Amino acid sequence: MNHNATTIVSQFIEELNNENFPGARKALHDDFVFEGVLGKREGADLYIKEMSQMKLKYEVLQSFGSGEDACLWYHIDMNGKKILASGWYHTEAGKIRSFKVVFDPRPLLDSGQK
Repeated sequence: MNHNATTIVSQFIEELNNENFPGARKALHDDFVFEGVLGKREGADLYIKEMSQMKLKYEVLQSFGSGEDACLWYHIDMNGKKILASGWYHTEAGKIRSFKVVFDPRPLLDSGQK
């Protein structure tokens, strides 16, 4: 098994894009923590459950790695809206331990009012 952080994260994103949620779950530590601009989730099972409902699609633009960390810049298709985002993933022992994402949420919150 390749324990390179960028490879682990790239495989995780590929599983999510393919809607292989059990495969994506295998890439996460049980006590995985997600932090985003709209909230925080603790636990891999909860995170995967929510991802299986949202079925986000990722278009990776660039990836960088350093030690057990990987950072990706990508477009995320969220409810038909293409959002530029960056994710910072921390791995331990070949699995993702935590993930922080930043993006501008305004396109998701805009209800069409100007």
